Formats: sequence, structure tokens, C-alpha cells
Amino acid sequence: MDTRARNVFVVGLNDTNRERLESLRGAGDSHFHGVIDPEAVYDTEVFDIASMLDEATEQLEAFDGSVDAIVGYMDFPVSTMLPILCERFGTRSPSLSSLLKCEHKYWSRRVQEEVIPDYIPAFTAFDPFDDDALTHIGEAGLYFPFFVKPIKSSGSRLGFRIDTPEDFYHAIEKLREDIGLIADPFNTVLEQARLPDEIAAVDGHFCMAEEIIGGWQCTVEGYVFEGEVVSYGIVDSLRYPQVLSFFHYRYPSGLPDPVQDKMRELTDTVMRHIGFDNSAFNIEYFWDEVQDRIWLLEINTRISQSHCDLFEKVDGVSHQQVTVDLALGRRPDMPHRRGDYAVAAKFFYRVFFVDAVVTRVPSDEEINALEADFPGSVIALQVEPGQRLSNMPEQDSYSYALAYIWMGAESEERLLDDYERLAARLMFDFDEIEG
Repeated sequence: MDTRARNVFVVGLNDTNRERLESLRGAGDSHFHGVIDPEAVYDTEVFDIASMLDEATEQLEAFDGSVDAIVGYMDFPVSTMLPILCERFGTRSPSLSSLLKCEHKYWSRRVQEEVIPDYIPAFTAFDPFDDDALTHIGEAGLYFPFFVKPIKSSGSRLGFRIDTPEDFYHAIEKLREDIGLIADPFNTVLEQARLPDEIAAVDGHFCMAEEIIGGWQCTVEGYVFEGEVVSYGIVDSLRYPQVLSFFHYRYPSGLPDPVQDKMRELTDTVMRHIGFDNSAFNIEYFWDEVQDRIWLLEINTRISQSHCDLFEKVDGVSHQQVTVDLALGRRPDMPHRRGDYAVAAKFFYRVFFVDAVVTRVPSDEEINALEADFPGSVIALQVEPGQRLSNMPEQDSYSYALAYIWMGAESEERLLDDYERLAARLMFDFDEIEG
């Protein structure tokens, strides 16, 4: 029996994730190493994937020991780099083609259409640099309103609801200006893969137009181990009343059991069809309660970092357990309902301004006092004094998230009450307020 310690390399490893990783089951048998500085993947919108792959390869080749696993928890560019790095060093990961069937949004819809056509919206791909793009979208059977987004995006960047031709041309202007930030590095990844001709023709500079879907939003967290698809948790994504901004992510889900069961069934069907294997994933869904209809929104080839603390609070360990176990070739040792709380949430503390300048944020002493008064809470500020809100990355058009707050409780009612009491004590001040 091989009892040596395993070397697990984490792309963009930061202090928060290192602490969580070292608390996982079996973590004593592993050494965790960072590869590529976290600032290169967390705090930038410029992704030189070719250089990042070269840097990671150089670091791994220089390591004096075995490279037993290479993992990451970030969306683009980390998610798309991992299969390439893993292939170079002979570690476990899904194939690049199966990953791209999830990450390339047009290819993903085409594959989904083959097995679950009744659970996806109408869609088409278009070239934002084509002056006749709106005509072509109409010829494909899509009419106002619809949603547009890049073939590959990161977070909510460059996503637009289109209600009028004016909306479309405004979106096109922004897409033409900024799509290269994602398209160029994504094309670097596409060049590494063998693509069907009809997919190769739709490169990273293309966009998707999709029928508007909505309802109760949630995320199925799952994994595939040696061909077996396992969905181990569903997290609700709940919004503020009357607006589109997220209020909190809640685990476990409050969806009716039959709806959750159907989502697990759809998840099994589509992930088997894609051929995705030996890795974690999550799938975002909507449940339209009025029509009792489920929609698949998108597939992500990673766990959601936002959910790590929720699983730790409710199930007893972060679901990073799944990622590490799979990368080491082990069936995930993920506990169920062994945490300290019955329910947990990540709250988004927001202000609903058009813009403003931050003049005061809670001090470290104030944050520490709040976390002491609400045991188990974690408060992560997202702004600092002097910052203009409109310069914050990845915000929506309706509000700004000033802080993320993770909390747990014995009931949903207590959870919401605790949050309201904590939020009332968070003191921010602003100048030059607009809206």
C-alpha cells in the first residue's frame, strides 16, 4: 500500500482556501502547494493563458517531488487550463473536449439539445461584428425579449437583456469593445482541442442569443467518479424582492422534493451524455413555479467557491473535499448533515445606488465584534474608503455588493433574523451619491 504523502497543486491558492483544504478529511496525507499567484487569476480581467500555462508548467517541472494532483476552484481561466496541465503531468481530470462541451456555451446547448431538448431555451449563435446580426437572430426564430452573452464569459460579464433594437445595438457596442478580453484567451484553449467543424466555426468572439427564462434559481453541486454521476447538494439562489440582484445563497434547498429529484435526473442524463468524468461540476437551473417547468441555465466545470462555507456549516466539511478526492483518484468522502447548523447562507449586503464614493467601511475591530456576537459568521468586505462603486468588478446594473456574509442557524427564520440584526450594525458612509 502506498502511504507516501500526496502533493496537490492548487492554481491560484490563497490563504482562505489553504486553511479550508488543510481541514478536509484525509488532508493529513496531502501537501498543498500553490501554482500561479492568486492575484493573476483573482484580481485581473486580463488573462494571458499561454503565458500562464508556461508559468505553471515551469513551476511544476521544477518541483522536487511527485505531482499527484492539479486542481482549481475558479471559473475562467483556471477551469479551462486544468485539463491541459493535467494532461501534461499525467494527473486525473476530465478530457478537454468534455470540459468544452460544458464551457463553450453554444456547443453545450447543442449537446444538451440532443438529450434534454424540453428543458433548454431556444438559442442561436451570432457574430457581434456582423452588422446584420439582429436579422440573423430573428431568422433563427428568436424575438424580443431575449438575452445575449459571449460564447464564453466569466461571471455576469457582458450579459444583456434585449427588449428593443436600441438595447441590442448598445449591447453590440459593449461586446465589440470588450469581448476580446475573454475571447482571445479562450481561443488559445480552443486551439488545443479537436472540435467538430460546426463548433470550430463558432470561436470565442461569437455570442449567444437565448430565449428569456426564469423562476426559482438553484445550483446542483455534483461530481462524476469513474462514470457515475452523483448530485450531493442543491443550493438556492434567492433574489431581493422586485429586483434581479441576489440576496443570498441558501443551503439546503427549499425546492419541493419532486423538483429536486427531476433536476438530479436531468443532471445525470446530460453529464453522462457529455462524457464528463473524474471531476466536480455544478449546474444552474430555474424552476418556473407557475408552469411547473424546469430550465437548465448553464453547466460549470468546478465547484462554486461561494458554497464552500455553506457545505462546511451544514454537512461538516467544505465540498472542496470532492475536488481533492477526485483529483487523487478517490471516491469523494463527502459527509451529509454532519455540520453545526441545519441551514446556512451567503448573504450579499448591497446598496441600491447608481453610483457613489465610499468614505467609510466597518473597521477590523467592528468586524471582529460582529463575528464574535454572531458565532460562525464570516464577513468579507468588498470595498475600501475612496473607492467609486462603479469601478467595482462584476456588479449588476441594479446594485453594488459591499460585503459578503456567511452565516448558519438552526432554522431559516433564525438565519434571516440573525442576518438582519448583523446587517443593521454594518456602518458604511458615502459621498457623491447618485440615484
